[in-house]
Amino acid sequence: MNIGFIEDTCLRGGTQIWVTEANRYFLEQGEKVTILSPRDSWVADECQRAGANVVTYDYDEVVSEDAENRNIWAKALKECDVAICTVHPPRDTFHCSIFAAKCIKDNNLETILIPKTGTIVPEYKREFYLPDESIRSTVITITDFTREYLIETYKIPAEMVELIYQGTEVDRFTHSEKAKKEAYRRYVLSVDASPVLGCVGMYEERKGQTILLETISRLANGVFPNIHLILVGEGPDEQMLKDKVKSMGIGEHVTFFPFTSEPEYIFERIDMLVLSSLFKEGLPNVLLEAMSMQVPVISSEMAGVPEIVKNGETGYMVEPGNSLQLEKMIVKLWSDQAVYEKMRENGRKLMENKFDKQLQFSEFLSYFHRITQ
Repeated sequence: MNIGFIEDTCLRGGTQIWVTEANRYFLEQGEKVTILSPRDSWVADECQRAGANVVTYDYDEVVSEDAENRNIWAKALKECDVAICTVHPPRDTFHCSIFAAKCIKDNNLETILIPKTGTIVPEYKREFYLPDESIRSTVITITDFTREYLIETYKIPAEMVELIYQGTEVDRFTHSEKAKKEAYRRYVLSVDASPVLGCVGMYEERKGQTILLETISRLANGVFPNIHLILVGEGPDEQMLKDKVKSMGIGEHVTFFPFTSEPEYIFERIDMLVLSSLFKEGLPNVLLEAMSMQVPVISSEMAGVPEIVKNGETGYMVEPGNSLQLEKMIVKLWSDQAVYEKMRENGRKLMENKFDKQLQFSEFLSYFHRITQ
C-alpha cells in the first residue's frame, strides 16, 4: 500500500510532528509513503530523511491552481491508495483538501481522499471535510467531539467519519532520573524556582500566552513569589510576548526557549503543563506527552480536551481566556500535593491504556487496509 500525506504548511507544530512519526511507522511496517508538502517545509525535509517519497511544490504559487501545480499534485496522488490531508485554514479561495479532490476527479484517480482533523472552526466550510461526493472519500477525526460535530452540524454521514485517537509515544515519554538530570542541564533556572510551569506551542494569538503571562504576574506578586514559567516554541508573536514580559516586570519569572524536537526534557524540568489556548484546538499532542511523563496538566476546556483531562483526576480544565480561573487552578493543583501525585499516576495510566501511539498507528493502518479492500 502507498499511504499519502498532504501537509500544506511550512509550520512544525504538533500535527506536523505526528505526520513525521506516522511516516516512520508506516515505512517500518513495509508500506510505501508519499508526502505532498511545500518546498523546504519542515515536514518535507524530515520525511525525506526518513525515506519517504517526497513531492514538493511552491507554497505561494499553488494557490493559483494552475496547470503546473495541478500536474504536480495529480502525479503524486496517482501513486497513493489513500491520501490523508490535514485540514488547514483556507488561503483566500484555496483549500488543500478541495484542490486535492479536484486533482483526483479531473484525472480519474482511484485515490481515496481522507481529510483529517481534530479542530473545529465554526467558519470552516463543509467541503473542507467532504470536498467532492463524487470521489471516494472519508474523514478521520482525532477526537469524539469533532466526530459528533461533523455529523450533527455538517450532516456528514456517520459511516464516513472515523474516530482514531492519535496517541503519544508512551515508551519515549517516560520519566527517568537520567533524563531529568539532563533536563536540568539544558534548562537552567534559579535554584529556588517553584512551581515551574511549562507552556509548549506556537507563539500565536490562539495559544493564549498573554493570558498566561497575566496569571503569572499575579501569582509572582502573591502566593508563589518563586513561580517560573518556561515558554517553548516559535511563531509570529514571539517578540510581542517578550516585550510584554518586560513591560510587566516579570522577566525573572519567565524564560523563553526555542522549539525542540526533544520535548521530553521540557517535561522532566516542569512541575505542571499549562495550555492556555483561546480557540482552535483538537486534542493537543502536548497534553498527551505531558501526561505520559507524569506531569499534571491545566488546560482550556475545548474540543477533545475533556476526553483526556478529567478534573481532579488527570488535571484541571478552565474556561478559555479566564485568567482568574487559571490562577485558581494553578494554586489548587500545587497546594494539594496528595492530589498532585495521584494525578501524575492517573495521567500515565490513561496514556498506557488508551493513548499509546504504537497502538493508534496500527489502528490507522488497519483502517486504510479496510477501506481499500
